[in-house]
Amino acid sequence: MAPRKKQAPAQIPTTPVSMADLARELGVSMTTISRALSDHHSIGPAMKQKVLKLAKKYNYQPNRLASALRKGKSQLIGIIVPYIEGRFFPSVVHGIETAASKAGYNVIICQSNEDVAQERRNLEILLSAQVAGILVSLSRTTLDVRHFEKVRSRGLPLVFFDRIVEGDNVNAVVLNDQEGGYVSTRHLLSQGCRRIAHLAGPQHLNIYKNRRQGYLDALREAGIAEDESLIYYADMSQEQGSAAMRQLLALPEPPDAVFAAGDYGALGAMQEARRQGLRVPQDVAIAGFSNETFTLITEPAMTTIDQRCEEMGQAAVRLLLEVIAADGALFTPRQVALRPELLVRNSSVRQPEPALVAKSFTSSFVP
Repeated sequence: MAPRKKQAPAQIPTTPVSMADLARELGVSMTTISRALSDHHSIGPAMKQKVLKLAKKYNYQPNRLASALRKGKSQLIGIIVPYIEGRFFPSVVHGIETAASKAGYNVIICQSNEDVAQERRNLEILLSAQVAGILVSLSRTTLDVRHFEKVRSRGLPLVFFDRIVEGDNVNAVVLNDQEGGYVSTRHLLSQGCRRIAHLAGPQHLNIYKNRRQGYLDALREAGIAEDESLIYYADMSQEQGSAAMRQLLALPEPPDAVFAAGDYGALGAMQEARRQGLRVPQDVAIAGFSNETFTLITEPAMTTIDQRCEEMGQAAVRLLLEVIAADGALFTPRQVALRPELLVRNSSVRQPEPALVAKSFTSSFVP
């Protein structure tokens, strides 16, 4: 008797199996497959068992995005950020992902790369993906914000964070940047500095406008008049910080301190000061803003403001979930402001610092 031939093992597809593949193999409709997988009452136990067995055999994974598109809703939160580099935005996004995951949501992250045209395209992508809500931090080039009206007109929950559309009819989470500018400048004043320059960012963005206002508030409180020659408007890059410092040090009466609205600008200023033979902080004290990782390893270590990044991300998700839960009902727009933390390091310390007196800030934002 001839030996019995071994039966070849069933071939498992190497490409992802679709619902259509399952339906084709069982000779039933995709509707039957879909209902069996969702345990619908219209499908008998025997057919459900067949479908589940085949799905397990092929390791079938449902396309949740396609399902969301069919239902017109999803467990996805869309995020638009200017960029994902440095410390700030990655940390905010980490906070968003952590809070969203705990609430049963996943996230889609888009970068505008500081380009308003890309920001508009990102918005269209998220709208097409039927996300449950959108979190946005504006690009540096966003001057016209009418593209966000499309989101509002659809009743889709929208929350801004950090760089926001200003106004009472906006849900937003920010740092109290005005307070950050104030405490940084007050610290420099406490070190005996009197000609304090400011590297200011683009003033159409709320964060830079408010940091500049805090700087001016502290000077005014100390009886020091505003001097526009000591304010340099830049994009907060390291190169711009160096260029600003060259211009400031060329003044007939150069500054004895610099408060930069961003750490990269402060880094450039510090490098230029040292290139010109100045000592930091003895000849010129320097303070930045953002608490980038490199501020701990500059020489000397850089005084800066911590922006509570992860907490901002988590607060933005909590606010978005409140809007989602309202589900079209009347929701009074709310703004949340986080308190900044001054981190005093060697780039600005010339003498022991007296305790700072608390100051009230007029703001529409509430903790």
